[in-house]
Amino acid sequence: MGIETEYGILGVGNPGANPMLLSAQVVTAYANEGVRRGSRARWDYQDEDPLCDARGWRLERAAAHPSQLTDVAEAPAPDGDVGWTGVTQRRRPVPQPEQATVANVILPNGARYYVDHAHPEYASPEVTNPLDAVLWDRAGEEVLLRSSRLLAQIPGMPDVALYKNNVDGKGASYGTHENYLVDRAVPFGDVIAYLTPFLVTRPVFCGAGRIGLGQRGERPGYQISQRADYIEAEVGLETTLRRPIINTRDEPHADASRYRRLHVIVGDANLLEVSTYLKLGTTSLLLWLLETGDVPLELSALALADPVDAAHAVSHDLTLSRPLDLADGRTITALEIQRVYCDVITSAIGRAGEVDPQTRDVLDRWFSVLDRLGTDPGSCVREVEWLAKLRVLEAMRRRDGMDWDHPRLAALDLQWSDLRPERSVYHRLAAAGAVELLVSRDDVERATSLPPHDTRAYFRGESIRRFGDSVSAANWDALIFDIPGEQNLQRVPMNDPYRGTRAHLEALLESHGDAASLLRALTASSPPSGAPGP
Repeated sequence: MGIETEYGILGVGNPGANPMLLSAQVVTAYANEGVRRGSRARWDYQDEDPLCDARGWRLERAAAHPSQLTDVAEAPAPDGDVGWTGVTQRRRPVPQPEQATVANVILPNGARYYVDHAHPEYASPEVTNPLDAVLWDRAGEEVLLRSSRLLAQIPGMPDVALYKNNVDGKGASYGTHENYLVDRAVPFGDVIAYLTPFLVTRPVFCGAGRIGLGQRGERPGYQISQRADYIEAEVGLETTLRRPIINTRDEPHADASRYRRLHVIVGDANLLEVSTYLKLGTTSLLLWLLETGDVPLELSALALADPVDAAHAVSHDLTLSRPLDLADGRTITALEIQRVYCDVITSAIGRAGEVDPQTRDVLDRWFSVLDRLGTDPGSCVREVEWLAKLRVLEAMRRRDGMDWDHPRLAALDLQWSDLRPERSVYHRLAAAGAVELLVSRDDVERATSLPPHDTRAYFRGESIRRFGDSVSAANWDALIFDIPGEQNLQRVPMNDPYRGTRAHLEALLESHGDAASLLRALTASSPPSGAPGP
């Protein structure tokens, strides 16, 4: 699993500054000053296939919106709200400042840091569990914060503010996408059927909270999810317009005969670590259940009559008591739907036998939070972000007698997600012990420069860290080396996300001080070693 986050960006003192240029400058600052030997490697687009649909077809390129073309090396994809006539236009490259910009960086922690849809985006390395997902997601926040500070130190460069949120308050939304490795044997129809009610109701425990109702916040109020009002379809290939509950992009970044990558685009950008932990943990457990093939009838009975309308209704219902219409004519609340999922998965885990401690922790926390949301929501403010934010906003409203449409409340909402600790409301709460933290500051610091040890991200990150001058390009499932004296570039495929780990390769990396000898050793290694092969 992994998380890719587009960060909100604003020129301090110059709100009209070009966001695509600012994003390129932020990424470039980190590439030049924050990464040792890592900025030379370009992103390899060979395996990108954003127009392949999991329902069994490929969208014609001429019919695709420009924002869907994330496989073009010359320029980042624009926002989804750019003018479009139905025929793809040639995109302009990133405006170039006096200093050359870098649109893509492969980091030594195995992550990708780049410009996408006019935002700086951090795509975390692949991890095997939700706690590691929290850790390397937090590392991304630190990378972005350092980027803005490095940029500010360069004479003539702008001062930039970065926000981990999903809305700009003017009608635009940008994504925090989750990615899950799923057995391709699971029918995609099952993914749609069983994930839809779950994703629609999941914000009750992992929504980030937002001022304003409607895409432009045209109605005063507060809601649970930042992304819900931007959901406009049940199923679809798009990510920046007509956003669906279930995204159908079939771009596995792995062996396509064995795996699919479920690309979840409806989640919020979370700062509360428990919210991220439960978001990833519960979703991966549901996918595990689908992979077992033993899905009980209780989940089939949760089909919603109108999933898009339900998504909006769940987000707008702060009491968590509004009944949702099911396809069979019954009504049920979002909390009740989540309790069914929790009970079903807990029972399935019990039947499966021994359970690892982190899975047990996810299940216990899930059950506890759902129970307390139904009886004492105030007890969840240390774990559930929309409630933590609501407590702060309500305190300001009571103190100063404000209505929900007061601009100071909107400003506080934005300030919540500011990455600058001295300005961030969230960081003040964290420093005061008012929210629960799952990872330490020291662990986050290490995760900014070191990759996870139990996925192929280890080989990618260590190759950048150790042999950055010899890595010509990289993507999720390959590394390309440029070895002096060799006539051709050497491509090392990594189609299996579970190969190329520290257990497989640490000794080999330690015994070879240059990329050339490492590649010779990889070529000579036998398949049982688990090492990637060129």
